[in-house]
Amino acid sequence: MRKDRPLRVERVPDVDDQPIIGPQLGSDHHDHLPRLARRTITLTNGHEVGLAVCGRGVPLVLVHGFTAEGILYAQSLSRLVSMGFKVIAIDTAGHGGTLGLPTSGSTMEAYTRLLGGALDELGIRRAVLAGHSMGGRLVTELAASEPDRAMGVVLIDAIVGDTWDQMVNLFRLWPPLLAGVGAALAVDTLTTVPLFQDPGQARKLGRLVLPTVAGHVRKPWRMAGPAISIMRSRGSGWMLDRVAELRLPLFVIHGDRDLAVPMATARASAKRGHGELVIVHKAGHSWVLKDPQTLPAIMARLLNGRLGQVAFRQAFDAAGLDRETATIDQIEEAFYEPDARVVALTPPQRDGDTDPLPSRGRYQFTIDDRWVEDARSLPSHRGLVAQ
Repeated sequence: MRKDRPLRVERVPDVDDQPIIGPQLGSDHHDHLPRLARRTITLTNGHEVGLAVCGRGVPLVLVHGFTAEGILYAQSLSRLVSMGFKVIAIDTAGHGGTLGLPTSGSTMEAYTRLLGGALDELGIRRAVLAGHSMGGRLVTELAASEPDRAMGVVLIDAIVGDTWDQMVNLFRLWPPLLAGVGAALAVDTLTTVPLFQDPGQARKLGRLVLPTVAGHVRKPWRMAGPAISIMRSRGSGWMLDRVAELRLPLFVIHGDRDLAVPMATARASAKRGHGELVIVHKAGHSWVLKDPQTLPAIMARLLNGRLGQVAFRQAFDAAGLDRETATIDQIEEAFYEPDARVVALTPPQRDGDTDPLPSRGRYQFTIDDRWVEDARSLPSHRGLVAQ
């Protein structure tokens, strides 16, 4: 595909909807969107893992970023249910409802193994694996190591790629540089809650964030293990090479104003992993928390493109299913183990939970598929601008 073609910028039409999503947050909620149920499971090795889940259909597993937890993404994830996903947000070690790892397990590989163990316990055979920041590193490694688990990989401002690996090497040589990244994350965190731009959303997000912040205040040492593990992590290039070799559909979504994990990281990841790059304009590191509607808008566009036409097609064909005619029961039978625990943990859907909800995103985004090897076989949307 020619590299000089104009890219497309997407925006979903404006509508007036301001629901509160996630756990019970008060009386000012809309009943037409589902809430994620918070659960805790115990793995066969005795490790407790926290998660949040709702919906029915194709499993979409989301892994959060450093210092966050899965329930913080509830507003975005609830909107994905109408697209035919069962969304499962899993807390990594030392975050949310998941116990920390012992000192001997302070490597990113140990965090990835714990994630794989959680998927086994939940009975998830194959899923769309999505990860934000640190979570992006974990799902990339899991997909590269155990590709049968992944029908596609979605990276959101992820700490993978040559640029990030070079940054980690510099941190080891001169640790004060890490303070600069910490300062960038602090600024990003302070601006994540949109106090002035959208007071209503600030109130909703604040209700989700405050319990997480309180947990860090009570047990600040919990973050030491993940931080050290990130600094000790080996290069991520082999993971992206493996993803490209296996032709796993890869989607790299990144804010172009991310100061902590620069945009060059995303470009390097998309290029090395032969993935599709989605540039979220005027967005920082945690844009996915600030605006709950942009990620669903992006996912809707990807489902109309390579995610739906390649990732889903391959997974459904392998399961002997016709994507156009398969029922929810058939989909869950194909992608979950018999008597899968995650199905039992999922709250029942109410009337209207899966009705499509039009929404608009705060951010515009541009999609660049120049590095996708099989892009020529897909219908091109490039050059189109949605206002």
